[in-house]
Order: sequence, then structure tokens, then C-alpha cells
Amino acid sequence: MFAPVYLDHNATTPLDERVFAVMEPFLRDRFGNASSRHEYGRHARAAIDTARAQVADAVGAHPSEVVFTSGGSEANNLFVKGAAGSQRGGVIAIGASEHPCVREPARQLVGQGWRMLELPVMATGHLNTTASAALIAQHRPRLVSAMLANNETGALSNVMALVEPMRQAGGWLHTDAVQALGKITLDFRALGVQAMTLSSHKIGGPIGAGALVVAKRVDIAAQIAGGGHERGLRSGTENVAAIAGFGRACELASQELEARATRMQAARDRLEERLLGLGARPFGGVEPRLPNTSYFGFDNIDGETLVAKMDRAGFAIASGAACSSANPEPSRTLLAMGVEPDVARTAVRVSMGPHTSLEDVDRFAETIGAMLIELKRMAAVAV
Repeated sequence: MFAPVYLDHNATTPLDERVFAVMEPFLRDRFGNASSRHEYGRHARAAIDTARAQVADAVGAHPSEVVFTSGGSEANNLFVKGAAGSQRGGVIAIGASEHPCVREPARQLVGQGWRMLELPVMATGHLNTTASAALIAQHRPRLVSAMLANNETGALSNVMALVEPMRQAGGWLHTDAVQALGKITLDFRALGVQAMTLSSHKIGGPIGAGALVVAKRVDIAAQIAGGGHERGLRSGTENVAAIAGFGRACELASQELEARATRMQAARDRLEERLLGLGARPFGGVEPRLPNTSYFGFDNIDGETLVAKMDRAGFAIASGAACSSANPEPSRTLLAMGVEPDVARTAVRVSMGPHTSLEDVDRFAETIGAMLIELKRMAAVAV
């Protein structure tokens, strides 16, 4: 019997059963509010404390530096708007291929008197750190957000190269590490950044939990005010089940990091070998990069069309189009890399998970090969 194959792990991952086992009590019997002083509340608070330590351990931070949020988007907004809210304006610089949850809040700051500067990326998808360092020295931004691992290309940028320029500029450096968590070793202290964004559902944890890891010396204005939760930076009754799951997912990701990365890279390399044989055009694909991500296109084959046809064939993948399905624009990341719009519209992303097998990859390659023959034949008839 044919089983569907999920190859869109950069979008979200299936919930690990071991994670759900930790969450389940807080969805049933242990329903207390972590701010309550009775036994129910104490159980909830203890679970949050444990999770905070697990998240911190996974990235080499101190538990007191972990601020829980509803996910990566909120964490990115908390840094961009929160750090800006404690200052009187200036320059904010972001990578040209940043996720919209960094780009859009940065654009909102422009309406509040800030100036936004884009740091260029190279044709490989990596941040151009030499040019970025020069721009930082010239414009002396108060805030910089530079993605560690790109969600489309998988390119790993050398964010550490911006630490010294930002130190001299006297500003704060943030990195969106959502896609890096669970795939490469992360060390908040060694990276030298002042803030880092993480997300639970990219590593087998639940949707609805994330974190901003932020040094205590960074002044952040709360974006959700109220009860003073999370060091006063993010008020609201904590989602204990999701936070507990996030902590366990981080623990498992740390323990299994090498085995997961090895398995994913083997699947990725096998896929790319097969795709190149079919005439695929790779986007990026240059080291250093994530072990699980392949980004490619086929000449004159629309990426959205290919994604839809592969979905009907039982394979879940993603296109390189803008995040909103209502927006037909090609990938901003590819445009920033210098890819022509018509070529960018061919882009398709395949992202492996820890359980992706070589058999899954072979079936995918065989299916897409047959699909390409069909699409090319249809195109020839149309002409």
C-alpha cells in the first residue's frame, strides 16, 4: 500500500511521541496555572522551570536568558519591536533574505522614525559578511538581525563575523536560529550575539511554543503587558503543555543531534544526486548549509504546479513562492541572490526529517522524473 511521504520539515515537523508523553498530563490532570500557589500551580511552574533549563542547555545559554513566546514569529517581533522600543530611533539592519516576521516589524519601525538597511546576500544564499560589516561600520545601526540558517536554501551564514562590527557600532545583534536548532550545534555564548530566536515545532515539538534567548543586559520593551510573566517581557498565562513539550524536544534534539544530521544529510545527498541527473537547477547548495535542505527548480516548470502535482502523487514538498498563497510573487530570497524572477518561480524546496529514508528519496525521485516527462509533454502539445 502506498504511504504518503512528508518532505516539508522546514515548514513544520510531526510531533514526537516522546514529546507528547511529557505534554499529555498538562492537557488533562495537571491543568494548573503556573502563577497559582497551590499544588496544581506548583506542578505547572516546575514543568516550565524544567523546560527553560532544557531549552537553555540545547543552545549553551543560561535559563534566565530564555523568554518563552508563542513561536518564532513572536520571538522575532519581540526582539525587533522590543529592542527598538527602548531606544529613540536610529538604523535597523536586516539580512536581505530574512523571514517576513523579521522584515515586516522592521518595516513598521520605519514609520516610527527608524531607517531600515538591508545587508546583502551572495548568489550562494549566504550573507555577504564582508559587505555587511562595511555597511555596519558606515551606518552604525542600533539593531541588526541576521538569519543563521535560511529556511529556503538552508545556507548557514557566518553571523559571528558581524559581532565585532556591531560591538564597535554599539548596537545589538540578533539571529533567527529557528531552522538551525536541532540540525547543527548551537552555542549562544560562542556565537557572540545578544539575542537568538528558537521555535518548537521545527524539532518535533508542538506548534505554539518558541523562545527569545536574550542577554540580560539588552533592554527590551514588553510587547504584551499585563501580569509580568517571563521577566515582564511577555505577559500571559503560560501554555504549560506546549512549553513542557518544547523543553523535551530540545533535550531530544541535543541528545540525537549527530545521528539525526547524519541521516538527513545522507537522504539529502542521495536526492540531489538523483535530481541533478534529471536536469535540476540547484539554488544555493553550497556549504556551509543545513544537512536536510534541497532547493532546486527545473527549467520552464512552474514550482507551484510541480508542488501541486507531487502532492496528488503523495509527496508533501514546498515551492519557493512567497509565504502567502495569495501572493504570486517569486521568492524574495532568490531575488536577493540575483536569480531572475522567471527562474525563481520554478523553485521547489525539499526538507528532510530524522526519519526520512533513502527509500523515500528514491520514490520521490522516480515520481518527479515521471512527472517531468508528463509536464514537458503537456507543454509541447500546448505549443
